[in-house]
Amino acid sequence: MGETAEKKYGYEYEEGAQYVAYVSSYTISQKEKYGIRVYDVDLENGLLHEKDRVKITNSSYVTISHARRFLYSITDAGIESFRIGKGGRLEFLNRASINGMRGSHVSTDYEDKFLFVASYHDGKITVLRVNEDGSVGDICDEKYLKGLGSIAERNFRPHVQCVKMTRDNKYLCAADLGMDHINVYTLNHDTGKIKQCAILHSEMESAPRHIKFSRDGHYMYVVHELKNIIDVYYYLGGDGAPDFQKIQTISTLSDYHGSASAASALNFSTDHRYLVSSNAGDNTVVVYKINEKDGKLTMLFCLPVSGEYPKDAALFPDNRHLVSLNHESNTMTFFTVDLRKKLMVMHGKEIEIDKPNCIIFHKLLPDQL
Repeated sequence: MGETAEKKYGYEYEEGAQYVAYVSSYTISQKEKYGIRVYDVDLENGLLHEKDRVKITNSSYVTISHARRFLYSITDAGIESFRIGKGGRLEFLNRASINGMRGSHVSTDYEDKFLFVASYHDGKITVLRVNEDGSVGDICDEKYLKGLGSIAERNFRPHVQCVKMTRDNKYLCAADLGMDHINVYTLNHDTGKIKQCAILHSEMESAPRHIKFSRDGHYMYVVHELKNIIDVYYYLGGDGAPDFQKIQTISTLSDYHGSASAASALNFSTDHRYLVSSNAGDNTVVVYKINEKDGKLTMLFCLPVSGEYPKDAALFPDNRHLVSLNHESNTMTFFTVDLRKKLMVMHGKEIEIDKPNCIIFHKLLPDQL
């Protein structure tokens, strides 16, 4: 792809830069359906200050285009697109159907030409074209996954939880939580059609949930909900025959964890030196240091979040603070972290928010200030 999006658009933490945070949430219990909230980010004190609310129903996940110009959100009706305007406020562009049940995850390819939507409830992958103005276009392809799982709890039929492109923009990886594997597809960059070319099998009844790729594209990280583990793969490209080699499996829990835990979040720090996950039931957040030479993870700490069901958690852009989105206690809690000393201490007042799902930090571009 030539110059990377990170180099072109400058994603690295920059002291003095202005950041906003977008938080998605369910709106089932709300009178007014504000499914996305926009916050100014107070880096010095590690806090968020609400500046705007966006009406949208049940925003289960949001993503930002790689050019950092547009935000896309899951909604009951399908997908909604927004232009990121002055101060990070969101300007509605359009709404598009995914011809199925509400999605669970949305992402873009690395040229911002296509949107990929994962649907947990009906086990479907939907590919939509992105128009030049950032709005969502027509459906290019849709795949209903098939199969029969282990007949244990929900692991008995396909549940697509996450869809992510490899960083060389060659393959789409889909985490099927119900079938305990990751489907890999080639992408036709003209038509938007996808074709399955590989399957990566996870442990039985592990439930792969979220996928992240390292900045250089050589390592894939997969968090598994039911077994509370992260698998690390070394990825080699190839035309039509991708090569994924598992190099590590590491727990998301401490040795003294609570019972009935479920792993959830998976987020890189802004500098990609650390990886953050969380555990519902155990109600903890876990931070790993990433070995830059071999991509493997070392746990720094696994500590309580003072909330119920941390569905997402993320380090602030400067790595000095952390926020946890506590889905069942309807709060966001804040912590000061010292990654060198492997410490995390709660600070500030929690923020009340109904059923928060995910958070994205966004550095404002010059024309967005």
